[in-house]
Amino acid sequence: MYERPHQGPLRGAYPVPGGPAPLPDGDRVAVPVRPRRALRRRQFAYGVAVAVCVLVLLVVGVFR
Repeated sequence: MYERPHQGPLRGAYPVPGGPAPLPDGDRVAVPVRPRRALRRRQFAYGVAVAVCVLVLLVVGVFR
């Protein structure tokens, strides 16, 4: 198998906030941090609709 010659020093690995812990040999693997997904309006509306349905069923069950 043919290997390419070494082209120079490799880039250093730096820790990323929220990334994985360092490896046992002391090197770190840089992993990009995933942005937190914002709650969309449709998801919020579904959540409110489910909460209202649960409350209505609870009230009907209590007073029945």
